[in-house]
Amino acid sequence: MSPSYDVPMGSALDEARAALATGDVPIGAVVLDPGGAVIGRGRNVREADADPTGHAEVVALRVAAKAIGSWRLEGCTLVVTLEPCTMCAGAAVLARVDRVVFGAHDDKAGAVGSLWDVVRDRRLNHRPEVVAGVMAAESSALLDGFFREQRAP
Repeated sequence: MSPSYDVPMGSALDEARAALATGDVPIGAVVLDPGGAVIGRGRNVREADADPTGHAEVVALRVAAKAIGSWRLEGCTLVVTLEPCTMCAGAAVLARVDRVVFGAHDDKAGAVGSLWDVVRDRRLNHRPEVVAGVMAAESSALLDGFFREQRAP
């Protein structure tokens, strides 16, 4: 039986909700160590930090790497509320995470199967396992609400 990622995805959703306070797109991420403990947390901070690389996944991977003292996150799992983009999928591959778990698919920019499939590209020397659709409805609802408010008059 495969493990449930609902609890860590709940933590990622908490991070996503916290991004709302800074006007950032509500995307959150956590990194789990091989035993399942959270060693990195991140939320979108592009607006808050005026940083184009301030994606939740990149922030969480940086925190996790610092926590263990190595950029190699072998045995770790990246859990994120939205399918990673090309930058974030590439960061997951370069960090050597064992798996990427995500909630909602991103048909416009997803690089873990929707638009591209960076993490499973056979030309790369590392290919994380992918678990898709964990708490997808909750992740989608948070994003839909955010963008609905952005479009409101």
